[in-house]
Amino acid sequence: MKVTQKRKSRIASLALSLMGGTAVLFMQAPAQAEVQGSDVSGAIYSAPEDWTKSAQGPVTVFVSPEKDLTLAIVNIDSAPDARAAAAKAWAAYKPATDERAVRLVTPGAAGDGWDERAHISYETSPTEKMVVSALVMRKDSEWTVMITDGADTTANKRYAALSIMEQSLRPAGYKPETFAGKTAHRLTPERIEALRQFVADSARTLDVPGVGIALIDQGKVVWEGGVGVRALGSPEPVDEHTKFMVASNTKGMATLLLSTLADDGMLDWDTPLTSLYPSFRLGSDETTKSTLVRHLVCACTGLPRRDYAFVLADAGAPATDTFRQLAESYTTSDFGELFQYNNLMASAAGYLGGSLAYPDMELGAAFDRAMDERVFEPLAMVDTTFDFDAAMTGNWARPHGLDVDGQVHVISNDFNRTVEPHRPAGGVWSTAADMAHYVQLELSKGLGPDGKRVVSEENLLERRKRGVPVGENSWYGMGLFEKISWGIPVVTHGGTLLGYRSNFFALPEANIGAVILTNADSGAAMIDPFFRRLMEVLYDGKPEAASEIAVIGERIKTQTAKRRTELALPGDPDVLDNLASKYVSPGIGSITISERDGTKWMKGGFIEGPIATEANPDGSVSLVSAAPGAIGLSALVGETDGARTLTVRDAQDEYVYTEVR
Repeated sequence: MKVTQKRKSRIASLALSLMGGTAVLFMQAPAQAEVQGSDVSGAIYSAPEDWTKSAQGPVTVFVSPEKDLTLAIVNIDSAPDARAAAAKAWAAYKPATDERAVRLVTPGAAGDGWDERAHISYETSPTEKMVVSALVMRKDSEWTVMITDGADTTANKRYAALSIMEQSLRPAGYKPETFAGKTAHRLTPERIEALRQFVADSARTLDVPGVGIALIDQGKVVWEGGVGVRALGSPEPVDEHTKFMVASNTKGMATLLLSTLADDGMLDWDTPLTSLYPSFRLGSDETTKSTLVRHLVCACTGLPRRDYAFVLADAGAPATDTFRQLAESYTTSDFGELFQYNNLMASAAGYLGGSLAYPDMELGAAFDRAMDERVFEPLAMVDTTFDFDAAMTGNWARPHGLDVDGQVHVISNDFNRTVEPHRPAGGVWSTAADMAHYVQLELSKGLGPDGKRVVSEENLLERRKRGVPVGENSWYGMGLFEKISWGIPVVTHGGTLLGYRSNFFALPEANIGAVILTNADSGAAMIDPFFRRLMEVLYDGKPEAASEIAVIGERIKTQTAKRRTELALPGDPDVLDNLASKYVSPGIGSITISERDGTKWMKGGFIEGPIATEANPDGSVSLVSAAPGAIGLSALVGETDGARTLTVRDAQDEYVYTEVR
């Protein structure tokens, strides 16, 4: 669900991509129970069973188990536009409360039976720790408004539940499009060209300089190449051998390593982890003892995402830092209860594999060698590597990001080195050609490009077993997602780092696959429409992908323009002149304030840039990193016991930095 929150940092989502109880009682995450329902208009939805439901008139309210997050579905008979419909919905939902100030209204693409959609965000202050938004949808003259209102930490934890509610909400009588039972068309040259042209057109609309693509049909690569350039201002084209960071796509490769070790009898998915890696610890002894090998990559252990813990850390951490940080991590939900993506657990999985394969080597070196010998070499992934310095030579795509004015720039790749100590979770570089081989392995259920078996079908498919639900008809396995899209099973995963967005899709029943790699933050907006266009080409689906791209392009411009009005750059001198030169947060690192060419700069771990200031609705002020691509690190200026502080909030954590005197 696209939960809009003004102060929520983008960097937490750029950084990359997991029980109480006992191991005896829990082997695979159970599917979260859902109940079907409808509002007074007949609009239908699926809701998590553990949320409390009540209804009064046109309002149906769901309250999270924590009691601090509400989702309200409101039916509005008529309104002149989306903003007016939302205002009426708020009046019905909270009649005695003044409506919050609207921050931004952005259009959404029509579809799923709705004639019109819009997203509305509302003004909040960092100290509120709130998410307040509305999704507004129209069918004919009638409106359905979904309001999200409550604690942002719970919204983050309950992401899957919110996604299921949004994705399943459809007007009365609507029959979703389905391709179930249809035979996919072959990817003929004409259909390949339709996909290539769609990518080229989308890249122009979204200001993505370069895209790598590969298409597989009946298990064979039928086209691979690229559109655009490796870097703005350079004529060098992207081709099938151009290297991109593929970020969290690494996770499925790391679990593939574990699968080969399972084949060799070196591990069992249901072995307690401490029996294989005795020094493994989580914050709770009970959780430590309950953790099996499979739990490292199930995104179901109840550990929240804590990416800032390493994004804001100083450079040079060893591979063992993954395990140090895990020993300080505590669960915020029960084993198997919720989808909570945790990069440190995925990192530990890869390092476990390396340590089992080469127990006498340094942890990082053992993992790198094991991946080379057991995954990359058997799959002929000749340009795939974890070596940053080697990757950034020859044919490689530079990362790109937007500045505060919405202009695209080539940006430094230094930020992405944040993943090096935790690289099994997202540190691999690859190409469209190499990623095609990886997708072929998924389609062939374990065979390499030469037809030789790389991994058993049993242990390859173990990674795909449905675990915790992520959204409507979507589940997380072990480093892979499985979903049912328009009636068709799909195995997939994506990757996000600063300036890079990527994804692969495998359709096992049709024996078709696709890879898309992009070298810009805005490339994220291409992924879902690209998949939709693939399905349109394969199954003669309704032509919706192009209109989605057009709407998304306008949304990005609107959001960027609004964000610019909220930032003062250069920052407010009254604020900047009262900052300390250094702040420290124990166990995390430091934030330093310096001056460069007359401009104040902020550096915290791998984030560095000029400082913009933002005046919050409650009168407080935040410092905001304004480096191209890294806009979003927000630190609330404050004071505690007479000492100046900066407070940074992650998804479910808060880090307080205190001045060094």
